[in-house]
Amino acid sequence: MRKSQPKAQEQVQAIDLTPMLDVVFIMLIFFIVTASFIKVPGIDVMRTEATSADPRNAGVLVAINANNEIWIDKKQVDVNSVRLQLIRLYAENPKGGLVIQADNNANLETVGLVADAAVDIGLTNIAVSTLAE
Repeated sequence: MRKSQPKAQEQVQAIDLTPMLDVVFIMLIFFIVTASFIKVPGIDVMRTEATSADPRNAGVLVAINANNEIWIDKKQVDVNSVRLQLIRLYAENPKGGLVIQADNNANLETVGLVADAAVDIGLTNIAVSTLAE
C-alpha cells in the first residue's frame, strides 16, 4: 500500500502542458492569418519625394533602377517581355493595381513603357511610388 501513495502525490505535482500548447498554436495561427505580406520588387531604388501621397494596394509591383533595368517579381525582365509578365501577375490578382517604383535617375520613357503595357492588358489602377516628405 505504501508504494501507491507516492505515485499519487507525483501525479498531483505534474504540470499539464496541453492547455498551454493549445494557446500557443492558436496564437501562431492568429499571427499567420493577420500578417501582412510585403511585396518587394527585388532591388532597392531611390524614389522621388512627393508632397502628397495616396496609399494603394499593390497587386503588381514593378521596379526600375537608375540603369533603366526593369525588375518584376525579383527578376530582371527584358523590355520586350514586360507585357507578358504583367499579364501573368494580373491574372493572379485581378483586383490589385500596378505600382511602379522608379529610381530618381530612371528615364521617364521606361516608366511610360511599363505604364503603357499595363494599360494595354486592362490594368487601369496605376501608381508611381514616391517617398513622403
